Order: sequence, then C-alpha cells, then structure tokens
Amino acid sequence: MSGAIAAPLPATAAAPSSSRSGNRKVLPGFNLTLGYTLLYLSLIVLIPLSALVFKTFTLTWDQFWAAVSSPRVLASYRLTFGASLIAALVNVVFGLLVAWVLVRYSFPGKRIVDALVDLPFALPTAVAGISLTALLAGNGWIGQYLEPLGIQLAFNPNGVVIALIFIGLPFVVRTVQPVLEESEKELEEAAMCLGATRLQTFTKVILPAILPALLTGFAMAFARAIGEYGSVIFIAGNMPMVSEITPLIIIGKLEQYDYAGATAVAVVMLVFSFLLLLVINALQAWQRKRAGA
Repeated sequence: MSGAIAAPLPATAAAPSSSRSGNRKVLPGFNLTLGYTLLYLSLIVLIPLSALVFKTFTLTWDQFWAAVSSPRVLASYRLTFGASLIAALVNVVFGLLVAWVLVRYSFPGKRIVDALVDLPFALPTAVAGISLTALLAGNGWIGQYLEPLGIQLAFNPNGVVIALIFIGLPFVVRTVQPVLEESEKELEEAAMCLGATRLQTFTKVILPAILPALLTGFAMAFARAIGEYGSVIFIAGNMPMVSEITPLIIIGKLEQYDYAGATAVAVVMLVFSFLLLLVINALQAWQRKRAGA
C-alpha cells in the first residue's frame, strides 16, 4: 500500500518544473525586445528621416516648390519614374518566364541559372553599371555591332532602362517562383482535359493564382528602380534634361552645398517611396489572404 501511494508523488512534484521550463523564453521579455526594436529603428531610420524633413522646413513654400519643380528636376522625375515603370513592366513579363522555366522544367545547368538570378543582389551596383557600359557602349562587345545600325543603347535613356531591368529582375522572379512551386498542377491538367486552350488555362487558372505575387514583384522592382543610382550613372550619360536621374540631381545639389534643395527633392522621393511601401504591404497582405483561403 505504501508503495502504491508513494508512486504518483514524483510525477506530481515534477509537474511544476516542466511547466516552468515550458514558460521559459528563448529571447528576453516583450518590454525589453520592444524597447530595443524602437531604439534601433529610431537610430537607423526615424532620426535620419526626421533630419531630412526638418532640413526641408528651413525653406519657405515658394523656395521648396522652386527646388522640386524646376525644369531640370521635372525632367529627372520623368526619366526616373518613366524608366522605372518600363523596366518593371518588362521584368513582370520576363521575370514570370524565368520563374516558370525554373519551376516547371529540369535541364542541365538549372542550378547555375537559378543562382545567376540573384547576381544583381550580390553584385555592387557600380560594377553592374560598368559591365553594362562595357557591353553596350559604341566600342563595347555588343554596342559596336548595334551602333552602325543606328541603335544606341548606352549614354541615353535606353541605357537607364536596361540598367533598371538588370537590377529589378530578381524581385519578380523570387516573388513569383514560390507561388508557382506551390500551385496545383492538377487544376491545369483538369482544365486542359475539359477542353481549355493553353491561353484559357493560363488566364483562368494560372494567372489568378499568381497575380498577387506578380503585382508584388512589380511593385518591388518599381520601388527598387526609383532609388537606383550606382548602376545607372555609368551608362546613362548624365546629360541634363535628357538622361539625368533624380538621385543624380540630389548628389549634384549636395556637391554645390545646396543642402536644403537636395533635401527638398529627397523628400519628394521619400513620399513616393512610402506610398510604394504601403502598396507593397497591401499586396503582400492580399497574397497571404488568398493563400490562406
């Protein structure tokens, strides 16, 4: 009897210990981690951006408007946003094709191709710009054959678009690729068995499933292209009113010690960046909602 009564006691005594170990946190408590997060974001993001805005406040409204709406700055807006939009649209098409090939087909060297997609992420932007210039300039490996035909791809807006396509492609591929991998091929096969053409299968089955990811990749490529500097300045030519991007305008104002004018143009770019960030977050939320459904 005494042995039967004593047996449950160790298990009962061990229960509080296991409960304490289950409640033990790997990281410190919420208050400490939240405080560190807010401090880190303040030092790295909020304080520099606040300084940017406060410096702009030293200008009157007329001075601010004159700085952000001069003909040279407006021309840089048109080139920056126009080239970024064209590059993002091109990347939507070809990024989808690259992601499709990597997901749906097996071929020799597939892993090498998959790794090359990430090259613009790892490659310094200045190196990318120099490489593209060496290829596409009039005396470059490719440009020397195109320029006699009247096709000039460097030192004009065409070079800006090409550079932005290069740096933006991975955003579309890496956003669409996981969605394609998780898509159900049985739905495509069922649609084709029911008599759907390839175009109908794509538009009615595949496209609705990947559309949120495709739009997210487009927005990310567009946002990345707007702020690009290093890969563009070498191939653009940097001619005022022709091939001068907005980041170069900001650098030029800083070199002229026009700090307030530089921050004014930077604030305009910052507003557009925040708007694009909100769009990207909304698209990602839509994608998660559709995936959960």
